[in-house]
Amino acid sequence: MNFDFSDRVGRVEPSATLAISNLASELEAQGEDVVDLSVGAPDFPTPDNITQAAKDALDAGHTSYTSSNGIPELKEAIAAKLRGNGVDAEADEVIVTPGGKQALFETFQTLVDDGDEVVLLDPAWVSYEAMVKLAGGTLSRVDLAQHDFRLEPALDELAETVSDETKLLVVNSPSNPTGGVFSDAALEGVRDLAVEHDFAVISDEIYERIVYDGFEHTSLGSLDGMEDRTITINGFSKAFSMTGWRLGYLHAPSDLISQAGKLHSHSVSCAVNFVQHAGVEALSERTDDDVEEMRQAFEARRDMLVDLLAEHDVDVAVPKGAFYMMLPVDDDDQAWCEGAIQDAKVATVPGSAFNAPGYARISYAASEERLREAVERLAEHDYI
Repeated sequence: MNFDFSDRVGRVEPSATLAISNLASELEAQGEDVVDLSVGAPDFPTPDNITQAAKDALDAGHTSYTSSNGIPELKEAIAAKLRGNGVDAEADEVIVTPGGKQALFETFQTLVDDGDEVVLLDPAWVSYEAMVKLAGGTLSRVDLAQHDFRLEPALDELAETVSDETKLLVVNSPSNPTGGVFSDAALEGVRDLAVEHDFAVISDEIYERIVYDGFEHTSLGSLDGMEDRTITINGFSKAFSMTGWRLGYLHAPSDLISQAGKLHSHSVSCAVNFVQHAGVEALSERTDDDVEEMRQAFEARRDMLVDLLAEHDVDVAVPKGAFYMMLPVDDDDQAWCEGAIQDAKVATVPGSAFNAPGYARISYAASEERLREAVERLAEHDYI
């Protein structure tokens, strides 16, 4: 039969990051040596104590459904962690989800109706746009590329973009794809606009533990005036190298939690039981040394990559967090990325996927050896 597909699924395209990764996998299956800098996944193993906690949970029989919003121990641990960030959080204001992406999806579906305005700060992670469109929302955008991906110099433009009609603003700091970390002054500017125009803000803090140069992460929900209008999204994939475990969470005021909880219960039911027990261990102090070891490695790779590119007269906006860098390329960034993977066997993601044409996103969650190889190949084939 010929299926009559829904309008909503026709509004979105497949993930550009996964599309490039799939192409890299196809080339590797053909025997090609591809330096894959396209996917945002740490190249470190999950810390041993987390893996052991999961094994112990399996041995203890934690394989059944849990309460929909998460096991009490994990919700308490998440709330305590958020309070450490200055966010006034209680366990019953948390939903534990199968990955941070699910937490975002449930938030958009709970808050956004047909025609509601959602504001993105470009370059923006690819799935924000798709999730807004799936919810029926409309998009307004503020371009940070002209400000080296910083928000503070763009606050006037943000003020011109938002209005009393704005339903939701999405803030991602540290940022995917830029690695930018927004200053406290920038976040305070967001707060002032949110209060003035009475809109909610999603604060996606999935990379909060990966910051450099002495920066300290500030949770938007910790600012005066943001307690009742911030939805904090986070997860375990990046800081704890748990991408395949699929564990995330959202924190929000209790009325939003009650509504999002309905969607959660009718879709995923709950996050995986034994994985939630591993999440409790991940948030313990016993994991801090492993997290710091990864953070230091990413910072060293960033510094090396900036220096290598400078040797080829390529200047980049130096990222202050996460493990991404925006590389300026030809105006046709899609063609540049396709050529780079076909000719140099280096996989990157077109900036246009993030609404940042003229750039390619590089993930430096790869060894120093492979990063050097990538730069050498791009130079050899005249891509830099």
